[in-house]
Amino acid sequence: MAVRATVSRFPVDTDAREGSGLLWGVTVTPFAAVDENGHSPAFGSGGDILPRCENCWAYFNTYCELEQWAWSCSLCGTLNGLSSAAVERYSLPKSCAEMCSSFVDLELPLDGSSEEAAMQARPVYVAAVDLSSSEEFLELTKSALLAALEALAPGSLFGLATFSHKLGLYDIQGPIPVVKNVFIPPDAEGTLPIGLDDVMPLLQFLAPVDTCKDHIASALETLRPTTSWERTTAAGQSLDGVLIGGRGFGVAMEALCNYLGSEYGNTFALARIFAFLSGPPDYGAGQLDTRRYGEQYASKGEDADRALLPEQTPFYKDLAAVAVQAGVCVDIFAVTNEYTDLASLKFLSIESGGSLFLYTSTEDSTLPQDMYRMLSRPYAFGCVLRLRTSTEFKPGNSSDVPTIQIAFQYSVVVPPEELSNLAGVSTNRTIHSLKRRLRIRTLQFGVAENINELYDSCDPEVVLSLLVHKVILASLDEGVREGRVLLQEWLVILIAQYNDALKLVQYNSGLSLRSQIDVAFSQCPQLQPLPRLIFALLRNPLLRFHEEGVHPDYRIYLQCLFSVLEPSSLHRAVYPVLTSFATPDKQAYPRHSLSRAALITSGSPIFFLDAFTILVVFYSSTADPSLPFPPPHDCLLRITINKLKQERCITPKLIFIRGGLDDASVFENFLIEEQDVDGSGLTSVMGFVSFLEDITQKVLEFMK
Repeated sequence: MAVRATVSRFPVDTDAREGSGLLWGVTVTPFAAVDENGHSPAFGSGGDILPRCENCWAYFNTYCELEQWAWSCSLCGTLNGLSSAAVERYSLPKSCAEMCSSFVDLELPLDGSSEEAAMQARPVYVAAVDLSSSEEFLELTKSALLAALEALAPGSLFGLATFSHKLGLYDIQGPIPVVKNVFIPPDAEGTLPIGLDDVMPLLQFLAPVDTCKDHIASALETLRPTTSWERTTAAGQSLDGVLIGGRGFGVAMEALCNYLGSEYGNTFALARIFAFLSGPPDYGAGQLDTRRYGEQYASKGEDADRALLPEQTPFYKDLAAVAVQAGVCVDIFAVTNEYTDLASLKFLSIESGGSLFLYTSTEDSTLPQDMYRMLSRPYAFGCVLRLRTSTEFKPGNSSDVPTIQIAFQYSVVVPPEELSNLAGVSTNRTIHSLKRRLRIRTLQFGVAENINELYDSCDPEVVLSLLVHKVILASLDEGVREGRVLLQEWLVILIAQYNDALKLVQYNSGLSLRSQIDVAFSQCPQLQPLPRLIFALLRNPLLRFHEEGVHPDYRIYLQCLFSVLEPSSLHRAVYPVLTSFATPDKQAYPRHSLSRAALITSGSPIFFLDAFTILVVFYSSTADPSLPFPPPHDCLLRITINKLKQERCITPKLIFIRGGLDDASVFENFLIEEQDVDGSGLTSVMGFVSFLEDITQKVLEFMK
């Protein structure tokens, strides 16, 4: 569990907090295996008997004062009694995780019999494949699912379903795959005429991966796109005579969620659906009207940036609630360059605990790698997170040490090999175990005695993270334009209050006020990255305008991605890290600003840019021709690249460019500091410099 605060030292009172202009909050990555300093939790048992405060319900922790028969809560100060069992337990402090560390992960008992727990623990995965698609889409999907099979642990269950104008269920437990189809009603209010249990028993549909892997691969080879004749015949004609329909995604997802949830509570703790989508749902319940994306906004005078962000139907948000109740998590993999209305579809994935992926082309898609990466990571479900704070987090009560406690209760399916390691003995290689755990992190913060200490304790990456969440919410409510305004206003107010707090502007000095305003935070190194980060965020597709060519589905994808990235990764996605190398084996400078001037003045021949989703290696046009291109696999640059790729939650694209020979636009587009903040491309003045001048003028107007 990684926890990072915008300021590591607490504002002494309300005036200090409001006068600083800084955001005040924390980012939490609850399922991170280590904390923000790389330390693992202390593991133990007895999460259900951990003492709790009678007043605020905080858990006992290392910051609590312990007496022989009582303990004082570190959050509210209440004196609580200890049971005789707890007294005996804490007489041997080194045997208790909660006495050894303020970061603990404790086992909780499970309800039910061991047989029920073993059955529930079997991981269930279902692939739902769009057949209203192309051969290229299906080939990519097959590759992704074959990669997924390699990542699934023995004992997992796998099911294959397809959808178009009909829903197909595959029996893949025999040597020859058999598919049974149910036709999907075309009307928007329709449901399947028959339950999937009656089409195929669930345990016939779900095949053990360890014994049926070859059968699954054979079934994947039988997938073919439905013909346009099949789809249009089934769908009929629209009112204007255009043949439509054929992708009954909504009905298929609803039926599969109900199918998998039919045994919820005594068979499977969690099932995951991998939904592969090649375009917008346009058939049956949950169909989406993609005509809202087009030229009609020009004629109606509507703001496309605002109109295309909200969902057009609550169908998929409601379906997500059904999925959660059924214990089903849905991951959506959209492989399409047409408008698919992810603004409506996203809720099915993000509100069921899944992920949303978007690939605009089948040619350079990293879908197979992303599938393998996703399934190779541990995941938690049935999660409950609670944050408790001491009374000092109420401004004005800062006499004692400010303390926060984050409690994260979750379930995990432990694979056989991990069970063997935990037990120290060999176990059945196909038996998984369901575990319920309680992870608790308690932190204390110092108090800033003055404004300088407060500013010096700022973490700009965490500030950026909170700002991104704020502008996403503002964009969804009021449109992209309002999100941009909010961001710039925040920076203006911060600079004004910083200048006022440090008394940098002297009104009677005889100097112009404009010349005295410090927009670069020259007296506070911790704040200096913020103007660049705000400028970069304004240039990011997340906040660029529709007329600049930002596709609304891509904007939604970025909203979902940026919302889950931890602060350091988000920093790279917003303001990429540009490093230079003298040779593939020798780094020159660890960081450059994103400008052409930085490239020229550095004199380095090789540049490496990390934009989180894209990695670019750029050889300058003046680089020595004897330098190996692309970099050798055993060099420092390649080792750096491989390490970054392994750490990512998604697979970044790796691009090699030779300046003067290859198209360098991909690399040059990231050199944003010479681009205008409003998106008009290269200007006669430097973009970032012009931005600071504009901010200076706004600060001046605000201070007057």
